[in-house]
Amino acid sequence: MRLPVVWRLAAGRLPVVHWPSVRGRARADVGLLLLVAVVVAVSALLAGATPALLRSTTDATIRDAVRSAGDDGAVVAHSSWDYDDALGGRQRKPDLAAEMDVFRLRAESSLDPDLRAALRPPVMTAGGPSFNVTDGSLLRTFQYSYLSDNRGAFSAGRVTWIAGGPPRGSAPADEPDLVVRSGSPPWPVQVGVTEATAAALRLKPGDRIPLKDKLLRVKIVTISGIFRPVDPADPAWRLTPWVLRPLPGLDGLGSTRLGGLLSPESLPDARLAVEQDELDRLAHFDADPAKLDSATAGPINALLVTLQATSGSFSAQDGSLQWLTQLDHVLRTVQMRVNAATAQASVLLAGVLTGAVLVLALAAALLARRRAPALTAARHRGAGLPGLATELLIESAALALVATLVGLVAARLVTPGIALWWSLPVAAAALLAGPAYGIAVAARATRDRRVPANRAARRRLRRTASLRRAAIEGAVLIVAAGAVVALRQRGILPASAGPTAGALDPFAGQESTSALAAAAPALGVIAGALVLVRLLPPVLRFLLRRALRSRRPLVVFGTAQAAGAAQALPALVMVAAAGLATFALTTGATAGRGLTDAAWRTVGADVRVDAVPSAGVDLTALARKVAAAPGVEHVATAQITEGASVAAPTKLVTTRLVVLDAAAYRRLLDDAPVPDGPAFDRLGAAHSGGAVAALVRSADGTLRPGVALQVPRKDGAAVALTAVGTAPAIGDSGDAVYVDATALAAAGVPIEPNTLWASGPGAAGVLAGAQGVRVTSRTDVARERRTTPVTAGLIALTWVSAGTLVALGLLGFALGAASGAPRRWATMGRLRTLGLRLRDTRTVAAVELLPPVLVAALAGPLLGVALAVLTFGSLALRLLVGWDSDPVLAVPWWPLVLLAVVLVTAVPVAGWAEAAARRRQGLGELLRVGE
Repeated sequence: MRLPVVWRLAAGRLPVVHWPSVRGRARADVGLLLLVAVVVAVSALLAGATPALLRSTTDATIRDAVRSAGDDGAVVAHSSWDYDDALGGRQRKPDLAAEMDVFRLRAESSLDPDLRAALRPPVMTAGGPSFNVTDGSLLRTFQYSYLSDNRGAFSAGRVTWIAGGPPRGSAPADEPDLVVRSGSPPWPVQVGVTEATAAALRLKPGDRIPLKDKLLRVKIVTISGIFRPVDPADPAWRLTPWVLRPLPGLDGLGSTRLGGLLSPESLPDARLAVEQDELDRLAHFDADPAKLDSATAGPINALLVTLQATSGSFSAQDGSLQWLTQLDHVLRTVQMRVNAATAQASVLLAGVLTGAVLVLALAAALLARRRAPALTAARHRGAGLPGLATELLIESAALALVATLVGLVAARLVTPGIALWWSLPVAAAALLAGPAYGIAVAARATRDRRVPANRAARRRLRRTASLRRAAIEGAVLIVAAGAVVALRQRGILPASAGPTAGALDPFAGQESTSALAAAAPALGVIAGALVLVRLLPPVLRFLLRRALRSRRPLVVFGTAQAAGAAQALPALVMVAAAGLATFALTTGATAGRGLTDAAWRTVGADVRVDAVPSAGVDLTALARKVAAAPGVEHVATAQITEGASVAAPTKLVTTRLVVLDAAAYRRLLDDAPVPDGPAFDRLGAAHSGGAVAALVRSADGTLRPGVALQVPRKDGAAVALTAVGTAPAIGDSGDAVYVDATALAAAGVPIEPNTLWASGPGAAGVLAGAQGVRVTSRTDVARERRTTPVTAGLIALTWVSAGTLVALGLLGFALGAASGAPRRWATMGRLRTLGLRLRDTRTVAAVELLPPVLVAALAGPLLGVALAVLTFGSLALRLLVGWDSDPVLAVPWWPLVLLAVVLVTAVPVAGWAEAAARRRQGLGELLRVGE
């Protein structure tokens, strides 16, 4: 049966594979092929495991962020009460506690089921306004509060009454829903207080607390009993901490807030004793960290945005639900941090894969050079280039497939998943580099193009080849410059990272993070290495001319060998590997220094002590005790008020007010690696008009140096401040106002310290186990941030990347040395026949191998540091270290010196190995050495 013509032509064009040749070539070069397989497998392991590891650490990062968010991790519902107007007055509603339960159920049912599943059961609070305590003592206020949850009110079961009993209703038993007429005397309310509050008021059960509201109207509030909380650490108490212990600064500068606990029976009286809209009721839903992960955080974030967008107005009095939360901000912050870590990991992976691809290209070139005689012979016997290409492609495909699968299987064993796309560049290089080099060698050896006899024609051909090479290298330089510019202009963060993004999946939005920007450091190092490699031959020729004047023949021989045998690809591999390893090491060192500096600024000293509101610790006495302890160098105290009101020229600003001993804190910062101490000298300077000097920091510019400020006070004149400078970024990085405690005391404002800073090697040990305070150690903060899953994983990746790139650089040196070994030792053999000793041949070989290694050891790290300087401002390392500014560049000089030493040490080792391999070479074999 005759096939159609089309089929016969197609069959005739199919290349014929000579399987014995495929097997023979593989057996002959099994060592080099195994080396290529190892490179591919290790690269596939790193590329496949890293994204999966980052993806698995995202869950832990989200849970840690939500767990440490505190009140910012809660969803709060607010709703106004129904009006209690009655004919001629206001009606007492005894079922307000039941209405609180209805409000709780209503708030729960209005949440999306998916959002409700991610939240804990709510805690209900109802609180009145702050009344002034009019006992003639220091400025103090009082606020009563009601707490309940799905298990009932906190006044029953959550506290132990040690004197008196729980508050009771003030209405007669036979008239629980009476009507209070307009103009009637103040309605009485019963509250329970803690021992600390009773001691501060010097009252006992049955006594009346002297109170007035802001309009100076008398309020009748009586103590029904004194209680102790069963569990003071219950998270619900943080919603009303003044109920457990007097808190300074909550109602203005110099004030202290006390509190009382309401019961279901006294809650109706508490509302009747104030105006209609002065008793707020809230439902607090804390986020459950165990229910949030990378798959649910994105949808939950979108639901929170929708919830707030559909929330009722807080000015409405129609009973609608108003929602308030910062949980969406917490999740967005986590998303930005995960995206930053993912993008930074992509930069490091791009560097490793670039080094691996260059090494594979070098190995393919060496393999083709070794196979040149066999490929040429096959061509002479009639083998076509398509057939040879098919044979080489089959060999490389089998090698690339098996090695890639081994690497990915190993990655799957250590990670919950693998990333296939990141392993494709190395697999493609292993697949195509060998056949490309092999066919180029076979075609070059058997081409029938004749060399022109005309010298000008030969010059034109060389010039054309040079122009082609310059065009290719120029294109690489242009692409590298464009990548660096793109990275500096748009940064490394994905453009699609928005508040309503889906799952927080690392590498999921990597297409929106420009691949060109992510590859900018690798391309920049390649471009710099190309320039250095092209400068190397002219420099070697210059050195050869200088060496010809020398009387040391070994130097002349070695320099001549180096100048005549300079290979671009091995030098390119070594310089690129050294530069990219330096970039990775610098990334890790800068992140480490940034974590240390951020811990300093977060804590403000070696140790910060915050008084627990319910403990009643005398922080001034504690400061004297700590200052006298051995190993403590400096101690400073402060009163820090979160959410203080400061009147600026244009609006009332809610900010962080820090009243501190400026001189003591200035001395503390003098011995700290935070250059902010001199700023506090301005707080001691005198200013006209009696205003108190202040340092300010503001995100929107409302608080700025030169403006006049005022701090309102209850029952007192406002304190005038003058902003004399910018406050340092210490503690919370948000808005802040710093004032000297001595200057404020001179203005008549009493100060009660609630924060203490201590520095010195013994500060942490002295405060270890202190009761009634929260001790925050700088080293603990730095360790906690360093060991967070994403941060620890990325820092580990910098070291793994650097080690892999150093190994690839050494492998590139070894392959380059092996590539030139036949020609080099043919020359050495001839020199030995002329009397050169074997150890002298090692010296000549070392001199030949040394120039590209020196370039890599010296210029490679400088190139990596230069790329770090150009790109670190765009890598968003501030998100990794947990601060609002980028860390200062830190160059790890000792690792770089070690890197240079390792590279240079490889030269004599290679010379010794080659000499040992050819030590038994006989004289007759040397004399028969061909070209």
